Amino acid sequence: MPFVSRAVLFASAAIVLPSLAQAQDASPPEGDGAPVALPVEGGEPIVVVGKLTDASIDREEIELTQANDLRDLFRRVPSVAVGGSLGIAQKIYVRGLEDSLLNVSIDGAQVQGTLFHHIGRVAIEPELLEQVEVQTGAGEATSGFGAIGGAIRFRTRDAADLLTPGRTVGGMAKAGWFSNDGYKLSATLYARLIGDVGIVGSYVHSDLDAFDDGAGNTIRGTAAEQNLGFVKIGGEVGGGHRFSLSYEQRDEEGEFGARPNWPVRADDTLFPAEAKRRTAIANYGYDFGGPLSLEATGYWTRAEFELDRFDRWGLYGAEIENWGGDLRLRARAGAHDLTVGAEYRRDAVFSEYRDDPAMWQDWAWDPTVGRFEEEGELFGLYLQDRWQVLDPVLVSFGVRYDSYALDLRTYGAQTDSDGLSFNVGVDYEIAPALTANIGYAEAFRGKEIGDAFTLEHRPGRDILQPGLRPERVGNFEAGLAYEADGLFASVAYFNMEIEDVILDQLYSGPAPQDGAYFENVGTFRSDGIELRAGYRRDAFGLRAHYNHYSPRLNGRPINGYEHLALGNTLGDSWNVTASYDPAPALGFEASLTRFERVDDLEVLFRDAELFGIDTATIDKPGYTVVDLFGRWQPFGDERLSLLAGVYNLFDETYIAHASVGDYTAIPDYGIVSGLPEAGRNVRLSASVRF
Repeated sequence: MPFVSRAVLFASAAIVLPSLAQAQDASPPEGDGAPVALPVEGGEPIVVVGKLTDASIDREEIELTQANDLRDLFRRVPSVAVGGSLGIAQKIYVRGLEDSLLNVSIDGAQVQGTLFHHIGRVAIEPELLEQVEVQTGAGEATSGFGAIGGAIRFRTRDAADLLTPGRTVGGMAKAGWFSNDGYKLSATLYARLIGDVGIVGSYVHSDLDAFDDGAGNTIRGTAAEQNLGFVKIGGEVGGGHRFSLSYEQRDEEGEFGARPNWPVRADDTLFPAEAKRRTAIANYGYDFGGPLSLEATGYWTRAEFELDRFDRWGLYGAEIENWGGDLRLRARAGAHDLTVGAEYRRDAVFSEYRDDPAMWQDWAWDPTVGRFEEEGELFGLYLQDRWQVLDPVLVSFGVRYDSYALDLRTYGAQTDSDGLSFNVGVDYEIAPALTANIGYAEAFRGKEIGDAFTLEHRPGRDILQPGLRPERVGNFEAGLAYEADGLFASVAYFNMEIEDVILDQLYSGPAPQDGAYFENVGTFRSDGIELRAGYRRDAFGLRAHYNHYSPRLNGRPINGYEHLALGNTLGDSWNVTASYDPAPALGFEASLTRFERVDDLEVLFRDAELFGIDTATIDKPGYTVVDLFGRWQPFGDERLSLLAGVYNLFDETYIAHASVGDYTAIPDYGIVSGLPEAGRNVRLSASVRF
C-alpha cells in the first residue's frame, strides 16, 4: 500500500470512528463487569488479561530513589534490566529482549529508531514522570506497533498531579548532590488557568563528572551535561471534553569514547558528542456521557546525535523523525468492554558527513554520496474485547492488523509486509483471594528504519535479503496470584517464540552482501518463570521477586555484542526490598539485588561461521548490590522534603549483565566490553514547594 494511501486511510478512520460513536449513543448502559479504567492521555492502562508479569512505577518510588536515569527507574522491576552505566548509552532489556523489540511511548508518543548502535534509543528525565507502566511480552491488540517483547509507557506529570487542594498556583525547586559524582537542579511552576485546565513548566539541569567504579577507578568518558525544558497544558474543559498539549526539549553533551557503551582506555581519545530530542504531543478525550468514549493522540518527535571524529572523517551526524497518531473508541455494553482503533506512524532517518568533503571523501565508500536516508510507514487497525462472562471469569480477546513499508531512499531498495495477530486471555477467580490466569498473544513486526550510523553502504552490495519476511511472535503465559490480609504472592510461567528474526549482523565479508545486511536469521525462543511476593502490615513492608529465563537464537545463547538489537543473556536475578514508614512524613527503604553468575557463555557464532574461527566462551560474574533510601518532611507536608540515598552501599565492582559482556581475554577482541557500574554513590537532595 503506498505511503499516501495509508495516511488517507488513517484520516478516514479519524472521521468514521467519531461518527460511529454518535450513531451508538443509545447503547445499553454499562454493566457490572466493565473491568478497564478509562484510557489516560492516549494510552490504555496496561492491565492485560491473562498476564501476571506486568509492573508499574509510581511517582512516590521515583522520588524516594532520586532516580536519575533508566537504570535507577527500573532497578527493582521484575523481568526488566538496563545495560550501560552511562546515561546516553543505556539500553532496556525485558526478559532479555532489547528495547528495539518493545513499543516505547511517552504520553502516547512512540519512540522509535536507533541513532547509533553504541548508544541507547530511550532518553527520559525521571523528574518529569508521574508513572511508568511495563508490559512484559506480547499482549493485547492495544499494545501498539511492534510490541514483540512488550511495551513500556511513560506518563509525564501535569498540573493536576502537582497542585495541592485549594491552590491555583504553585512551584517547586529541587537540588541534588551525588558523591559519585555531580549535581542536579530543577525548577517547576504550575497553575490552574481556567476551570480544570492547568499548565506546568519545568527546567532540569544536571552536570555529572566521570564516576568511579567500586575499585576506585575513574571511568573515562562518562561525564555529561544535560539540560531539559518541558511545558504541558491541559485538563477538563467541560461537556465531556479533555485535552493536553506538551512540548519537551532535551539536550545532552559530553566527551565520550568512539563507542560510548565500551570502556575508554588510558591512551584512547575522547570525542565531543551531542544528543538532542524534541517532542510535541497532543492528547484529546471525549466522554459521550454513556457507554462510549473516544481517545486521540497525535505526536511529533525528532532525535539527533552528532559525534566529532576529528581523528578520521570529522563531524558526523544523524537524525530520526517520527510523527503519527492513534485514535480509539471504547464502548461498554453489558458485560463487554470493547476498544476499536487505528494508528499511523511515519519514520524518517538520515545520517551524513558534516565536515568539508576533503576530510571525509577518502573514508566514504562512495565519495560522491555523503548523506544517507531511509523512510518507513506503519498503519494498524485493532479490536480488543474484555468480556465478564461470569462474576469470577473475565475473558479478553482481540485482533490486530499491521502494515509496514520501508524505502531505502539513498539506494533505491524497498520492502513491505502486512499481517494479522491475535490474542486471548482468561482470568478466573478460583476463590476470593486466589486468581488463575492464562493467555496467548501474538505480535507482528515488519522491517523498520535502520541504525542511522550504518545507513551508508558499499556500492553494488545487497542490503536486504530477497523475500525478507516479517517477524512474528507467539507468547504464552500462565500463572496464579494470591492476595489477602496484606499478603501478595504470584507465580507465572511464560514461553515465547519469535519466528523469522530480522537481524543486521554487521557482516564484513565479500560481495554480494553488505556490511549491514538485514536477513531472517532464524527462531528466537525463551521460556522462564517469575515469582513475586509481598507483605504489608502497618508501618512495615516487604516485597521480593525472582526471575529466570533462557533466551536463545536457533538453540544458541544470545549476547549483547553479537546479537545487537535483539537481546542479551542475564543470570537468574532476585530482589528483596524492605520498607519502614513510622509516620506519613518519614520513611526508609533498603533493597538488595542479586544477579547469579553465568559461566561459559558461548559467543562468536557468527564470526565462526563467516571467518572459520573457533567460538569462544566468556563468563559473567555474579554480583550483589545493596541500596538504602530515606525520606523526611520536617513540617509534615510537602513544603520541604529531604531525601538521602546510598546506591551500591558496599562498593561492588561489576559489569551489569545487561551490558556488553567482557571479551577482553579473547585474542583480537580486547576492546569489547561493557562499562563497569558506578561504585558507592551517596545522593542527597532537598525540594521546596510553595
